[in-house]
Amino acid sequence: MKIVLPRKVMMIINNLQFHGYEAFAVGGCVRDSILAKRPEDWDITTSAKPEQIKKLFRRTVDTGIQHGTVTVIMGKDSFEVTTYRVDGAYEDSRHPKEVRFTNRLEEDLKRRDFTINAMAYNDDVRLVDIFGGMQDLNHHLIRCVGDPEERFSEDALRILRAVRFSAQLNFPIETDTAAAVRKLAPTLKNISAERIRTELVKLLVSAHPERLQDAYELGITRVILPEWDAMVGVAQHTPHHKYDVADHTLRAVKNVKRDKILRLTMLFHDMGKPVVKTTDENGRDHFSGHALVSEEIARRVMHRLKFDNDTIKKVTRLVCYHDYRVEATPKNVRRAMNRIGVDLFPYYLAVRMADVKAQSPYHRREKIENIVEMRRLYKEALLQEDCVTLRQLAVGGHELMQLGMKPGREMGSMLSELLEYVLDDPSRNTKEILCDYVKDKLGL
Repeated sequence: MKIVLPRKVMMIINNLQFHGYEAFAVGGCVRDSILAKRPEDWDITTSAKPEQIKKLFRRTVDTGIQHGTVTVIMGKDSFEVTTYRVDGAYEDSRHPKEVRFTNRLEEDLKRRDFTINAMAYNDDVRLVDIFGGMQDLNHHLIRCVGDPEERFSEDALRILRAVRFSAQLNFPIETDTAAAVRKLAPTLKNISAERIRTELVKLLVSAHPERLQDAYELGITRVILPEWDAMVGVAQHTPHHKYDVADHTLRAVKNVKRDKILRLTMLFHDMGKPVVKTTDENGRDHFSGHALVSEEIARRVMHRLKFDNDTIKKVTRLVCYHDYRVEATPKNVRRAMNRIGVDLFPYYLAVRMADVKAQSPYHRREKIENIVEMRRLYKEALLQEDCVTLRQLAVGGHELMQLGMKPGREMGSMLSELLEYVLDDPSRNTKEILCDYVKDKLGL
């Protein structure tokens, strides 16, 4: 098999080989190349020790020197070059107690997580596939290298990575590997929130986020996202729905593009439903106030998983407003733009569309027509530069002080009142009209 290596990867491998060392592209970049996908990163493994790597390249960074990893910088690109190694005993389901360098490629590949990630390549030897990675690619299987319980005991994050790769590649998890996942899923409690978050996001933005259901069935979500388990099997006996809350959520997640903010929003948008569910005397279910409860759950979970503040702010706001429905009029759309945010408004429309498409056919056409019309009016408001924020008002604090108002709560209330006045009719957004409005209010 021939893999076309990038020129800079070839330069690194050739330089190491010229000086008497073995060197191969390894791991995910080999897997993705075989699958005709463009690798995100190119990693290189070599028999050269870190200090020897550093002598051969002009620009290097000690990014993981204790584990044998040196980053080689070539132009604007960087490549991780790692010495063949054997990991010592793992004591905390996360880190090896010690790392020992070796001069055997097989030993290095043996410590890797899955067979499809344990292949190496260079132009001289071609594909090195000791553990059947190519066969598992052909059979569409996620299988551990060697004993799966041993691999997962070494690093519990591999348990979640199994599902993540399953979602990215749409490969089922091999039977023995799945059994080990189910048995050792509780050890995920030893993994840092940051590492869990990274894998969860990769799963969600994959081509098959519905594999989250596998994570539930294998006992993974019980550890990392128990809020998901609470949604499973919660029926929605209402004309607007035909799936339970979890199934509806999976369909909604898949209905939006592969964007982190949108996928997270759809994951959380109905998490409050199990909390607020009531059933009337006719057997019809109601979920009054679920958006606000979902917003609080989303905020709590995202803080627990150490998401950045900007992501938390955007996702929780969209969750809060995901069920915000009004008649599609210019006035209503301007007010919605003000409440939700001009930049977030296209996300809000995408969220509503995904939600509707994951519901029953009941009034679906009218719902979609409403969303389409709101999108048109949103674009129209942008083109007309309609005032929808305080910053766009024709007057500000300076003008109000000239009319005798003092800075403080009263001035803030007046500016908010002026904005509501303008949201009703954008033609009112002139200095003269707004000052006259204030004068009338102040009795001037």
